[in-house]
Order: sequence, then C-alpha cells, then structure tokens
Amino acid sequence: MALRHPGDVALCFAAAPHGRSSRSLFRSPSRLPLSISFISTQSTSRIQMLPPSSAAAKDYDSLSSTIAGLKLDQEEEEEAEREQEEGEEQGEEDVADDKKKSSDPSMRLPERWREIHGRDDWAGLLDPIDPLLRQELIRYGEFSQACYDAFDYDPFSRYCGSCKYNRRRFFAGLGMADCGYDVTRYLYATSNINLPNFFATSSSSSSSSSSSNNNGSKLWSQRANWIGYVAVSDDDCSARIGRRDVVVAWRGTVTRLEWVADLMDFLKPVATERIPCPDPSVKVESGFIDLYTDKDPTCRFCKYSAREQVLSEVRKLVHHYAHVRGEEVSVTVTGHSLGSALAMLSAYDLAETGVVEGKAVCVLSFSGPRVGNRRFRQRFEEGLGVKALRVVNVHDTVPKVPGIFLNEGLRGLPDAVRRLADALPWSYSHVGVELALDHTHSPFLKPTADPSCFHNLEAHLHLLDGYHGKGQRFVLASGRDPALVNKACDFLKEHHMVPPYWRQDENKGMVRAHDGRWIQPERQKIDDHPADTHQHLRVLGLRRHHDDDADDAAHK
Repeated sequence: MALRHPGDVALCFAAAPHGRSSRSLFRSPSRLPLSISFISTQSTSRIQMLPPSSAAAKDYDSLSSTIAGLKLDQEEEEEAEREQEEGEEQGEEDVADDKKKSSDPSMRLPERWREIHGRDDWAGLLDPIDPLLRQELIRYGEFSQACYDAFDYDPFSRYCGSCKYNRRRFFAGLGMADCGYDVTRYLYATSNINLPNFFATSSSSSSSSSSSNNNGSKLWSQRANWIGYVAVSDDDCSARIGRRDVVVAWRGTVTRLEWVADLMDFLKPVATERIPCPDPSVKVESGFIDLYTDKDPTCRFCKYSAREQVLSEVRKLVHHYAHVRGEEVSVTVTGHSLGSALAMLSAYDLAETGVVEGKAVCVLSFSGPRVGNRRFRQRFEEGLGVKALRVVNVHDTVPKVPGIFLNEGLRGLPDAVRRLADALPWSYSHVGVELALDHTHSPFLKPTADPSCFHNLEAHLHLLDGYHGKGQRFVLASGRDPALVNKACDFLKEHHMVPPYWRQDENKGMVRAHDGRWIQPERQKIDDHPADTHQHLRVLGLRRHHDDDADDAAHK
C-alpha cells in the first residue's frame, strides 16, 4: 500500500504477508524523519503508487502517528526475538555447563557415592543441586517407575495384580536391559489387609468364588499382589559405581489416591510385629506395618510376609558379596507414594534387625507419606544412622498425611508440648531430608487441579531433570523426554502433541492364536520364592522348623 505526505511526496511501502519477515528498505524524506517499516522482502508483494490527489491527502500528524506505531511494533518484535535467542543460548550454556561438571573427574561416582548416598545428609548438594546427585535420583526413580510399568493393572486379565515379566527378563522387557542390574527376587503382599485401593484384582475374582474365570482359565492368585523386587548391580555396573549395590524397589500407587483415605491413621508399636526395637515407644502407621508383615500360609506367593521376603533376600546378597567375596556393598531402598512408606519401613527394619551388618543403607523416596512418630524418626536417623532423601512436589497432598496437624512442625515447641503430642496416637513425623520441587516452574506442564498429576512419579523425575536450585531457571539437564510425563496422566501442555495416558501394551496384551481367535497368552512361569528363603530366615531368628512344617501342611 502507499501513503502520501500532504506536500505531494509519495511514500511507497508494502505490507508483508502474514508470518513473513520484513525489513526497512528506505527512509522517509527529510520532512518526515521517521523510518518506513514493514517493506516486504517477498518479490510477490504488491506495491502501488498513490497518485497525487488532494482527496488522498491525510493529516500529517495522523501519518506520523501511524508510522511511529509501525516502528514501535517492529522494535518490540525484534526485542522479543533477541530475548528468546538469548534465553535459548543461555539454556544451552546451562546444559553444557551441567554436562561439563558431570564429566569432571571429581564428580565420578566411585569416589563420591557415599556423599551422594547421604553420608553428610546431603549438605551443600541440594541448592544448587549437585549434577551427580540429580543423575542418581533419576536413576533410582526409574527403578521405582519400573514397578508401575511392569505391573498388570488390567481387571480383564487373569494375571491382574502380578508382574507382566519373568524375573530374568524384567529389565529387558521394560527396555532397561542396559541398566546394569539383575533382579534376584520378586516381592509379594497379601490383599487380606484393609487397603483395597492399593491392590489390583481380576474382575472375575470378584464375581466368582472359584479360582477360574468364565473361560475356565485359572487366575494366577486370589490373594496376592506383586509389590516390588530386589536387584543387584552386575560386575560391570559395580565397577562404574564403585561398589556392589543392592536395590529394593517398592511399588506404590500411580493414580489411585483413594488409598490415603484407607489409612487407619493409628500408630502401632513396631515391637508388636517382632521387630527387635529397644524402644517400645517407636511406632508406625498401622496400615503400613500390616501390609509389610501380614502373610497367608495358604497362598504360594504370600506364605512369607513382605518383611520376611526382603530381609531374607538382602541378607543373602550382603552375605555373599560382602563376606564371601569381600566387596564394598551398599543397600539402596526406593519407592513412590505408598511404596515410599514401605521403603522407609523396610530400610529401618534392615538396620534394626542387623541384616545389613553395618553397611550403608539409604532411602531415596518420592512423594511419600509420613510413616511413624517422632521416636521412630529419632531411632531411624540417630539410633541407626539410616539416610533418607525425600523428593516431593510442594503441591502434592500425599506427603502431608497422615498427621496433618501433629507432625514434625512441633520441633520448635516446648518439650512438654511435644511430649503431650507424642502420647497421642495420630502424631507423626517425616524422616530424613526433603528436596522440594514445584511443578509450576516447568514450562512443559499445564495448569491443572488434578491431584494425581501433582503426585505422578514421572512428573517428579521431569521436575528433577529441570531443577537447578531455588530461584533458578527450569532447564532440562539430561534431555529426559518430557513425553514420559503423560505416560499415565494428562499433564503436558497440548501443543507438545503427546496424548495422555499413552502407555499400554500392544493390543492390550491380546494375541492372535493359530485358529484366528484373539486370546490372552499363557505365562509360562510366575516367580514366587527362592528355595533357600527359610534358611536365611532361620539365621535371622525369624523362622523355626515347625513353621516350615505348618506351611507344608497348609499347601497339601
């Protein structure tokens, strides 16, 4: 288009098509000392000269205002582009600097693993976050996430509540074959306790009292649920991380937060469950300890309690690698949500029972609830020296329960008030050190009121990857794919084009048989318990010969 100064000086310029760049090609005459902007760089732009005409003349001030506005718009656009480019360059520098620090010889894990595992209670490592600590938190978080990815939630599956993969193919089945760990044992719990929203069961088990579904196929178990695994680092991985690492990973709750309402919110002394604690005032939430210690002698998978399973397996591995082979050994326990509570309880038990024989025990937990009272915290931290780092999202409600009103916030109150609170059956205290993250700092996540998004483990790992310290910009350090966030929730902004709840088995596990029918394939073997379990339990004083005889009679 064209504008003309009232003094018959024609000003010719063209508007760029929408979305195309433009630049100034010439300046106005001296009588109009303003730049003419938005001259199209495209040869197809239409440029027309307005013939001198008094009818086309415009007021000089109006023309000046129009052109000044065009110039201001262009300057603001150019300034925004410069800021965006500078931000992207700074982000690249941040990532490069983080990678540079991680590659520094002083950051090597074999030399620093004790520090990373809480030797000094993570002093100076959280703000700003140490790159190696972030890397290790994500690594163990993925061990915990593996429990969700491997669990069969499908109520139409006769294997609902079990692990979808054989123990020897566990990590390979999840695409984690190069993680450097081998699963040595699966962990099971009985569904007889009052946590119905934690356990998954086949729909046919609720509609029939028999152990077979409508097609005559036998259910894998009526009473058991798979709740985690024990793994140990292989030789190559052990050389890379500086010790033989035993991992205990507990399954939690990926989306169903109703289990929080199932908590009885009642403290029970650990000594009542044969945990050899010298202090009778050490107590934990009754639902957690019931889940940890209950068993069903009539069930192949639950004839040992989760406690007996984990104690016997860790005892076997520590004895083999530390005593027989003379290696440096660490025990790392991890879990998310309800799995975090089991991680805290089992780590305490491993130390209290003496299973680890003085070896380093560390808990790296995610979005976990409070587990016990103040005396439990004191025994956990001071009496036994167990280390715990809790990663939480400040908007998540699960870490705030139980003990909403009576909790670790009472530390600053007079001793008399704290003693009074300790006497109440609903006074709780978190253990360890907290690393608080905030999902609103991530530019990838959308505003939502869905509490399951705030609680999601993949979201926590995403926040860890972008966290550098309080007040610092959110920049992904490792390039961990944000699409993982939507694996089991709807949290990513829509323009990323990642569908919510996208992870599922191909055809939901159905395969086509030779006769053309679609069926659920048989699983050749479901791992239960090693044959030497009772032997290690007897060494620990947790099993007697007549217990084995009773188990044999129950299965006949």
